[in-house]
Amino acid sequence: MPDTLALPTPAIPAPVPPASLPTASSPPVPVSGLKQEPAALLAQAPTRSLAEIRAPIEADLAAVQQHFRAAMKSDVRLLDKVTQYVLKHKGKQIRPILVLLAARLLGEVSDTTHRGAALVELLHTATLVHDDVVDDAETRRGVFSIKALWKNKVGVLLGDYLLSRGLLLALDAKDYDLLHTVSDAVRRMAEGELSQLEHSRRLDTTEAIYFQIISDKTASLIAACLACGALSVTDDAATIARLRHVGETLGLAFQIRDDLFDYGDVDVGKPLGNDVQERKLTLPLIYALDQADPREAKAIRKLVKRRKKTRADVDRVVRFVYDNGGVAYARARMEALAAEAIGDLRTFPESEARTALLGLAKFIVARKR
Repeated sequence: MPDTLALPTPAIPAPVPPASLPTASSPPVPVSGLKQEPAALLAQAPTRSLAEIRAPIEADLAAVQQHFRAAMKSDVRLLDKVTQYVLKHKGKQIRPILVLLAARLLGEVSDTTHRGAALVELLHTATLVHDDVVDDAETRRGVFSIKALWKNKVGVLLGDYLLSRGLLLALDAKDYDLLHTVSDAVRRMAEGELSQLEHSRRLDTTEAIYFQIISDKTASLIAACLACGALSVTDDAATIARLRHVGETLGLAFQIRDDLFDYGDVDVGKPLGNDVQERKLTLPLIYALDQADPREAKAIRKLVKRRKKTRADVDRVVRFVYDNGGVAYARARMEALAAEAIGDLRTFPESEARTALLGLAKFIVARKR
């Protein structure tokens, strides 16, 4: 279980004024088990925009994009049209960036590294397309999803196509170590999503279960990215394991940041409330339920269990989470995990790649979306 940082019970923040929804101003929770407080370690990490983090590897990212585009080409007109739409609306490319920076941290980027980064991006894109079908999502990255434009059948088949192209990319080049690493991550991602679905139906997700779920569904692929970068440069098992651990820790922090967005932890207007609507118990709500008066917690569980909720219902749950310290606690766990990853990265020799990775660790927990 990756949940290794022990936290003392935090002070519950002041209640939210009734005139407005909560803000992200709750006091931080102290964390033990690190040589320095997480906030201090995060402050020492370089502050970098994503453009600055990408700068040392822009040429390599272009090479990865060539592999990615080549793998997505098809003689089927509909498939080619849909993949062009995907290429037009690609995301931040954090996962291929991690592959490339991990390789740079240990040595020289090679064509194997480029294929590893493209493989990760192909499989990640396939999972996103499938997720939109499963979640009945109409948008992805601010634009219409594949599911919304071409319906479920095309979404499922496109995801299958991208998955197969990724597998062939690795098999054709005999990159068996990369293939095994990423395939195992995809297995864990599926298990994590199914576990979350199972526990959301029963509404019995504990903190330990939550961390196992996000370790599988999110952290596994980020860990695989750093492992793939390392595998493309070295066969030293200890070094690969060290970077895999950094990725696992960063991945946990990444998912907690996503879960905090649902409670309006940054200046994005009203909380989204998507997880509450879908009956998902994430860390802020899990902690709040554990800390609250049992009668109040029972009422909130009953509210979350409703299949259809009003905006007022969602706002009530959000206020409950803030009043009982859930957001402050989750933020502290996220910062502690990012600080652990930063500390581990500092054990590697100083380099441009290490600076970029430290900046990326800080970026992951500070990002606004």
